[in-house]
Amino acid sequence: MEPVSLLPTISPGAIDVAPLRYTDRTLANGLRAILVPDRRVPSVAINVAYRVGGKDDPPGRSGFAHLFEHLMFKGTARTGPETIDRLTEDVGGYNNAFTTEDITNYYEVVPSNHLERLLWAEADRLAALDVNEANFHTERDVVIGEYDQRILAEPYGMLDELVNREAYTVHPYRRGVIGNPDELRAASLEDVVAFHATFYRPDNAVLVVVGDLDAERTMEWIERYFGIIPTPPGTIPRVQIVEPAQLRERSYEYRAANVPLPAVEEAYHIPSASHPDAAALDVLETLLGSGRSSRLYTELVYRRQLATSAYASADLREQPGLFGVRVTCAAGVVLAAARRALAEELDRVREIPPLPAELERAKTQIASAVVRSRQTNNGVALAFVRATTERGDPEAVNGDLARYAAVTADDVLRVARTYLRDENRTVIDYTPEPGAA
Repeated sequence: MEPVSLLPTISPGAIDVAPLRYTDRTLANGLRAILVPDRRVPSVAINVAYRVGGKDDPPGRSGFAHLFEHLMFKGTARTGPETIDRLTEDVGGYNNAFTTEDITNYYEVVPSNHLERLLWAEADRLAALDVNEANFHTERDVVIGEYDQRILAEPYGMLDELVNREAYTVHPYRRGVIGNPDELRAASLEDVVAFHATFYRPDNAVLVVVGDLDAERTMEWIERYFGIIPTPPGTIPRVQIVEPAQLRERSYEYRAANVPLPAVEEAYHIPSASHPDAAALDVLETLLGSGRSSRLYTELVYRRQLATSAYASADLREQPGLFGVRVTCAAGVVLAAARRALAEELDRVREIPPLPAELERAKTQIASAVVRSRQTNNGVALAFVRATTERGDPEAVNGDLARYAAVTADDVLRVARTYLRDENRTVIDYTPEPGAA
């Protein structure tokens, strides 16, 4: 019996989605504010994205961007710790934050009558964050604990770190995001204060507000609370390092005692999220390794039962990223057999264009995900954050469905041949220690 996809096959171009209307204004101090009114429900989402991520950590001090994701919740000169929690959770809303290689994003979703006070609170923690010795040591320990939990304790957690470290030779993407515990322990409060002064400034922030709002009044509040924050002197340092083209395959083997089954990841260098090939790479990811209808799952997991999982990921970033393909062996299967089967599927995607029905199914999966992600105010806000920071243009959100609809079978074949080349890949075998249970 063949695996069946429950998704209807509908071209993204046939989906009629009204463009998102928005106001885009840059304040005198450099803060960029994007407002998207939507009065369907009485709530708003606020996202404040700072253009500082793992790649911007100082040399020898990995994890600083991630550390500030935690420190920004520890109170200011005017407020105590957990103020953001009280202003959101106590009125039925929520808040959180995340750090990527390129940005640190803070967000809240609250009833719309609480919008002004959350704008004040976000401006307050930008202007008057309390970075003191106690907070620094507490949150540094939290970040190190997160490294222990997510990287060391999880069976395949270290594999993500290894892929970045080995696939990049000079670009700071190789450091990852969480942070190296030894480097964090070696950091001083002075290091942390300097990092905050360098990157947490209005001209390095993108503020997106989506939902039940009056654009004119909301912009007045933004000017009132954010507009008074001065822009520090000096320029913001940007990563200028360019990863050189990889000219030959690099292969590594790592072993760990907590790995239950052998796994392999192949990482191929790809361009940035703003590159014209980005949409075709997303389609290639979906066709090859996204979901139970994908080629890797169908062939390696379902039919041949060589793997417990098999997937692909087009990790498109602000600067050139990686296309990863990972396979975890089924019990009793040797890694060499799984690698041979993976090689056969990669050969096939490089040699033969996808059939029309297969291509349309992949494009439908992507279009469905895009539409679903924009059913909430916070989903829309995040789409604008990513379009603005990764692709340099908030209007890109209104062209996404058309970009995917325009991808042809020849485009998929071309990007597979262009980027999924042996000499462009880093291969990591991740296996159990001999004798490990």
